[in-house]
Amino acid sequence: MRILSTISIFITAIFLLASCDLSDDLTNDTGTLQVLLTDAPANYDEVWVDVQEVRVHKQSEAEEDDNGWRTVNDQPVRVNLLELTNGNYEILGEAELEAGNYSQIRLILGEQNELVIDGESTPLTTPSAQQSGLKLNVNAEIEGGENYTLLLDFDASRSIVKAGNSGMYILKPVIKAVELAKTGAIGGSIEPAEALPWVYAIADEDTLAGTQASDEGDFLMIGLLDGTYQVSVAPSMEEYNSEVISNIEVTAPDTTFIDTVTLSESGANVNGE
Repeated sequence: MRILSTISIFITAIFLLASCDLSDDLTNDTGTLQVLLTDAPANYDEVWVDVQEVRVHKQSEAEEDDNGWRTVNDQPVRVNLLELTNGNYEILGEAELEAGNYSQIRLILGEQNELVIDGESTPLTTPSAQQSGLKLNVNAEIEGGENYTLLLDFDASRSIVKAGNSGMYILKPVIKAVELAKTGAIGGSIEPAEALPWVYAIADEDTLAGTQASDEGDFLMIGLLDGTYQVSVAPSMEEYNSEVISNIEVTAPDTTFIDTVTLSESGANVNGE
C-alpha cells in the first residue's frame, strides 16, 4: 500500500507540473491589446462618432469575410471627439489575443454619427464604414504575457468634408496609429488663457499633433514619436499674435514641458515704444 501511495503521489506531482507548464505556455502565447482614441482639434461645437465594433487581423489585405478577424470590442461606444483633446482619450476596447503581428484594424461605425455647428446638428455620412468597417493599417506586435496599447489619433478637422452646397457632411476619417509606449508628449501653459489658443506640434513642416489649450491656458499633446518639434501657438482671438517655439526635443515615454508662452497683443510694439 505504501508503494502504491508513493506512485500515486509521484503521478499527481507530474500532472501538477505539466498543468503549470501548460498554463505558462498559454500565458506566453497570448498578450493583451488595448485600443485608445484621442483627437486633434477642430473648429466645431461637437463631432460624434458611433463605434459599434473594433476588430483586428494579422493580414493587412484581409477582407471582411475572412475568418482570421479577432474582436477587440463589440460593445458600442459613442464619443464626442472634441472632448478627447489635451491628453484625454477614450478606451475603445481591450482583448487578449494570440501573440503575433497584427497588421489591420477595423472600426465598424453605426448610424449615430453627428456634427454640431453653431448649435445645429447635422448627420455625418460614413460611406462603407458601417458595413465593411473603417480600415487602418497598423503594426501591432503582440507578445506573450505583455500588454500593447494602440493609440488612434483621429484628426477631426481633416476628416469632415462638406458635400458641395447640399448642406451634407461626409466623414472621411484621417487617423494616425502609434504604439503608446513608443511615444512622448509636449505640455505647457499659455498666457493669457482668454486668447483660447490652438497649439500644434510640427516636424518637417508636417503637423503631427494638435490641441486647444484649456480654459486655464494649459495644454498637452500626446502620441509624439521621438524627434525635434516646433510648437506653433495660434490664438483664437485676433487681439493676440501667434508664437512659434523651436527645437523642442521629445523622447519616449517622457513628457517635455516648455516654458510658459506669453502672447503679445496685436499691434503692440515689442520695444514698448
